[in-house]
Amino acid sequence: MEITTPRLTLRPVRMSDLHTTHAYAGHLENTRFMMYLPYASIEETEEVLREAVDQWQSDAPERLEFAICLGGVHIGGITLYFQGAPDEAELGWVLHRDHWRRGYVTEAARALMDYARQERGIRRIFACCDSENAASRGVMEKLGMQLVKSDGRRHNRSMAEERIELTYEIRY
Repeated sequence: MEITTPRLTLRPVRMSDLHTTHAYAGHLENTRFMMYLPYASIEETEEVLREAVDQWQSDAPERLEFAICLGGVHIGGITLYFQGAPDEAELGWVLHRDHWRRGYVTEAARALMDYARQERGIRRIFACCDSENAASRGVMEKLGMQLVKSDGRRHNRSMAEERIELTYEIRY
């Protein structure tokens, strides 16, 4: 399964994405506002990637992780998480820092949101971010999401202190 946009291809992650995934998911600067990143080693990245690949084989996946590809090159990941009501999904993303500020995440997210709504019957999509992550807040706002919670608490893997989490959503 692939989703195409004017500039990108979204496809299921695969084990051959290990090193390109680790290039962004194992890098501190790239992931400093993320709860579960950076991955500490290539082995940890491999374990998480294997779980993501396995989810694609499940009849009832908990998540669908897509590789974001630009001209056939894997530059990031975007995921739909199915953990609550059957018509709800959480959206999350990470993009290699060499490709920031070009609108790729917004483009990928918009396409994945369309897929979620049209093909999976999702009626509520939400996303969360660290309150200091201005780039992710901007993406959510460009996607038409509204801030619904600003007092959540989170612990980012790379930061010792408790952080404030923002939750944005869109309903169809």
